Amino acid sequence: MTTATLDARNIFLLVLPPLLWAGNAVVGRMVAPLVPPLTLNLLRWAISFLILLPLAAWALRPGSGLWIRWRRYLLLGLLSVGMYNSLQYLALKTSTPMNVTLVACSMPAFMLALGAMFFGQPVSRRQFAGAGLSMVGVLLVLARGDLAHLAEVRFVPGDLYMLLATAAFAWYSWLLTRSDQDDPAIRRDWAAFLLAQVLPGIAWSTLFTVGEWTLLDPPPIAWGLPLLAGLSFIVIGPSILAYRSWGLGVQRLGPNMASIFNNLTPLFAAVLSASLIGELPRIYHAIAFAMIVSGIVIASPRKS
Repeated sequence: MTTATLDARNIFLLVLPPLLWAGNAVVGRMVAPLVPPLTLNLLRWAISFLILLPLAAWALRPGSGLWIRWRRYLLLGLLSVGMYNSLQYLALKTSTPMNVTLVACSMPAFMLALGAMFFGQPVSRRQFAGAGLSMVGVLLVLARGDLAHLAEVRFVPGDLYMLLATAAFAWYSWLLTRSDQDDPAIRRDWAAFLLAQVLPGIAWSTLFTVGEWTLLDPPPIAWGLPLLAGLSFIVIGPSILAYRSWGLGVQRLGPNMASIFNNLTPLFAAVLSASLIGELPRIYHAIAFAMIVSGIVIASPRKS
């Protein structure tokens, strides 16, 4: 697959998304009382679409690759914009941040399993060891320095939502490597490529939101500065910037390598959450960070 190595640019590309997605989880939790989860996802991507439109409006013209290869982009939009983000906000509404982050730690396992079963990518000992070491670092953060605390975790239905979300995003990341299935012109233009996923993703999200308001009868949206500020961050950071960086990182280093970097998300989330409630980082944060980074280095491809 890829022969790229861990230079400074590739490290930046794969560190930025976990940082922004950690912020997404924290902000998503903060605005949960203000807006229903599936509606939040629709608002997020509808605004993102308006930002992307002037950058890549040509991709919507009749006869473009978006319409010729619509099945491809319909699936990418479902797995990322539609399923992953909707399920994550739904999980944050019904589960605890610790449980949601713990379930998300299964990303490397899904990546390695899907790659081996469906994409012809064998798992090396180095990848297996690196994934294991970084996941132990994540668990150390979640357990607040004592792994025995993990036995106290109690799973609720929201954890199942996050498990499904993680599996969907792992599949999405592997599909990104099939660049031959994309329209070449759209693939070369990052805004057009993201727009090609956001448009069908909005269609899926609209369907889910209609179901939310029809079947669940949620409380009205609490419009105001807190919600608008949260939406602004979610749109610019976790949506546009993070997806741009993640797509490039997966193309350069592959989904297995990217999944190890994804384990930085709960570490960043723990630090951000601690900052918001006034708790200073502790020694186990530094130990866990060293373990996660070591796992990334161990699993990274070597120069031949």
